[in-house]
Amino acid sequence: MIVRPHLNWLRMLFVVRGPILRSILPQLFITTALAALVTHLHGQLLWWKVPLNFVPFSLIGLTLAIFLGFRNSTAYARYWEARTLWGSLLVDTRALARQALTLVDGAPSEPRADATAGSARELAFTLAAFVHALRHQLRGTDPSADMARLLAPADAARVARARHKPPLLLLMAGEWLRDRRREGRLDPVLAPALERHLARLGEALGGCERIASTPIPFPYSVIIHRTVYFYCVLLPFGLIDAIEPMTPVIVAFIAYIFFALEALGAEIEQLFGTELNDLALDALSRGIENNLREAVGEPLLPEAEPQDYVLM
Repeated sequence: MIVRPHLNWLRMLFVVRGPILRSILPQLFITTALAALVTHLHGQLLWWKVPLNFVPFSLIGLTLAIFLGFRNSTAYARYWEARTLWGSLLVDTRALARQALTLVDGAPSEPRADATAGSARELAFTLAAFVHALRHQLRGTDPSADMARLLAPADAARVARARHKPPLLLLMAGEWLRDRRREGRLDPVLAPALERHLARLGEALGGCERIASTPIPFPYSVIIHRTVYFYCVLLPFGLIDAIEPMTPVIVAFIAYIFFALEALGAEIEQLFGTELNDLALDALSRGIENNLREAVGEPLLPEAEPQDYVLM
């Protein structure tokens, strides 16, 4: 995810890192070169003059822009929903850590503050492990290092054997509540208050899994992709008689708009990856862990610093 201060109008015109220009540059170059060739031949293919003008392209371009806008709105809705779900992870894990410190009593033979903090530390680290495990699951990466860092060896081994690790970590957090209730350190009347936050964590997990496993229907993307390319390839034939030498310039500009919108929608649709415009799951996970560490009095991890305006 790109993090940068607000740029003035001139610098915005020449930003390179972040926009998807690099990904569309080859097809943009080919389209512009084709437009230059059509201009040189004055719209003729061998002996045949292609009988096109700008009228059909005006009608098709308007429809295409509407469909591209709708697809991008749908992709951004997925992006924003995922960001909202990760915001709820912060809220609910922080609330659970606070309630573990304020609602769970210490052991009778120990000073209350020390015993409660030590017990809450186990829950806080389990919740932090859950957040990291979710990140790894969404990205298809190995969570072993984070599990070994945050969990006791037996718990880390238990998680390593599981196929679906985030649900197991929520189960382990629920077992922590059960054990405190059986020990008499958590009033049964107060247990539902903590369970509600665990339930919301489960809902956030399910929401992220739904987004990751349900892309925008493929035929819809194919139709837009084909239409954009056919439109940009045929466009110079419709403009040559009206603007002649300016045809490659206008084609390049219009192709940039359509190629960029199509590529942007495809990029933010897969928002859990590591591309520049994806969610900054590394920074979000680290931020949640530091919130939990601070709550239970543990040393904080170094905050992720933006490198070259990119925070991942």
